[in-house]
Amino acid sequence: MNRQEIETEIEDLKADYTRLSADLEKLNYVDGRTEHNERELERLAEKIASLRKQQKASN
Repeated sequence: MNRQEIETEIEDLKADYTRLSADLEKLNYVDGRTEHNERELERLAEKIASLRKQQKASN
């Protein structure tokens, strides 16, 4: 994966993270089930961190 692809992937993941975070807020407000969203947010955060490490290594 080249630098531009990594940056694009990070931006996509950040957008997904933002959307899921908003969904989680709504679920918390109505006392909904949040486990899936919480796990997915953790997975996205780990993936973003991994891609940022790749990005730094390619500099």
